[in-house]
Amino acid sequence: MSAPPQASQIEPHPRPEAKRLAEASSRLPHARPRLRPYYDALFAAHGPQHWWPGRGPFEIIVGAILVQNTSWTNVVTAIENLRLAKLLTPRAIDAVSTERLARLIRSSGYFRQKAKKLKNFVRFLRRAYQGSLAKMSRAPTLMLREQLLAVHGIGPETADSILLYAAKHPVFVIDAYTRRILERHGLADESLDYEEVRKLFERNLSPDVALYNEFHALIVHTGKHFCRPRDPRCGECPLKSLLPMTQPEPGLAPWSGSRPGPVAEPLSELSPERTVAAT
Repeated sequence: MSAPPQASQIEPHPRPEAKRLAEASSRLPHARPRLRPYYDALFAAHGPQHWWPGRGPFEIIVGAILVQNTSWTNVVTAIENLRLAKLLTPRAIDAVSTERLARLIRSSGYFRQKAKKLKNFVRFLRRAYQGSLAKMSRAPTLMLREQLLAVHGIGPETADSILLYAAKHPVFVIDAYTRRILERHGLADESLDYEEVRKLFERNLSPDVALYNEFHALIVHTGKHFCRPRDPRCGECPLKSLLPMTQPEPGLAPWSGSRPGPVAEPLSELSPERTVAAT
């Protein structure tokens, strides 16, 4: 059996995942919102988003940690610095000094804290899964989620981003864009916590990695360009027919391309505005 993470890596008294999910389910409304029409409307309008510009699972994980509280544009510079320094592997991050790592990721902001977070993750990976991302990805979803949440510096949104985009587990990622759209459409209220909103999606959609990936990407696009915090563009939004007290439009012009595969773009713990970067 692998050694558990050190105490310094573990957040105090993490709640068991089963208990967390049970509590979330108990607070959800009994009515089951129809979420699939939201996906269909957004996909018809925008097509696939081709999310997560990362060259493999570990780069996706690095991006998910670095994008906390910053824009993706700043993360691109940090990742390129790591690539040039040949540090985009778990073993290399584990071996490099925290000071040098922090200098290389300075553009991402909070660089000293993020250097420690990257170190914490690769240390967890080495101790729990012998440094193998493939072994980690094969772990049961609930167990792996609880392990990730116990790594200091990884919160629910980052953990779920790692699960969905890097490890290909069907876990829906929740951020401020998701909350804003749900609340404005009367599907959730601000009293629901992260786990409750996540459960709202997962109990109303089939557990499909490609669907979760694309749906969340479309939500972020809509939150950035239409359902904005101020001056929302409701009249131009593909979801306008689904707003409360409006009638559905006769039909949606389908996007002419093929259905998307599970390709993604990074998220942030606090859902900052992000700029998609080509890799």
